[in-house]
Amino acid sequence: MIKDETVRTLSSGQMAWYRFKYNPSALIGVFIIISVIIGAIFAPWLAPSPESAGAHVDFLNRHSPPSGVYLMGTDNVGRDIFSRVLFGYRVSLGLVVGVLGIAVPFGVLLGLTAAYAGGWTEWVIMRFTDVMLAIPPLAMALAVTAVLSPNLVNAMIAITLLWWTWHTRLIYRIAKGQMAEDYVEAAKVSGASHVHILLRELLPNCISAIAVKTSLDAGFVILFGAALSFLGLGVQPPTPDLGTMVSTGSEYLPEYWWEALMPGFAILYVILGFNLLGDGLRDMMDVEL
Repeated sequence: MIKDETVRTLSSGQMAWYRFKYNPSALIGVFIIISVIIGAIFAPWLAPSPESAGAHVDFLNRHSPPSGVYLMGTDNVGRDIFSRVLFGYRVSLGLVVGVLGIAVPFGVLLGLTAAYAGGWTEWVIMRFTDVMLAIPPLAMALAVTAVLSPNLVNAMIAITLLWWTWHTRLIYRIAKGQMAEDYVEAAKVSGASHVHILLRELLPNCISAIAVKTSLDAGFVILFGAALSFLGLGVQPPTPDLGTMVSTGSEYLPEYWWEALMPGFAILYVILGFNLLGDGLRDMMDVEL
């Protein structure tokens, strides 16, 4: 443990890292996420049965319970569930990167623009955001994926259409409060461009909130994608997807419980990791969302 005298001499960045390093739940979250990423990247080599990720059948071993040979058992056509979970993490993480990679920058840009521009620009952006927030996300996603063919790309589109709104509201609130600060007025007086003020003055003060919000959102995106797949409007078989695996396995409950329960635990595992990381970042950066 660091002595009190040493703690008082640390910079704000060092203090933040100190709070994160000695936060057990945050470290557990980091471990979980790293394990999921490693499992997804190296799935072809870590999976006991890589062929189970495709249209593979092994009727002699169908409905096999968890054992030393099949850690999570096998499904209704004899595919190894553990192998499919590892490949399913690829789909889940790809969904996170695709959705948040678009929604976060777009939402942040709109929030900064509304707070900085004010007037009619602020009114139009925020009222449009309010309208989009009033639409139930799952209903919108179901409508989009029902009209378009169900696949990973269309699932990303469906989720992204509404996900930017929360980031817009968050960044708008933070940036609006920063507009009255002296450093913004100083930048205006010095002749700084609008782009400079947005990206070099306001944005850095929102980074902490963006990092925390994004890490928490990652778990919700995975859950949302799994819900779409569970309803048959997400990733389609034989591509391994955690939501689809839960849906298929639920048809054989309670006799073959592992076929639904094990993919469900896999979803819980990765969501828990992102939530613990988000809480750790929030404590580290002292952010209120």
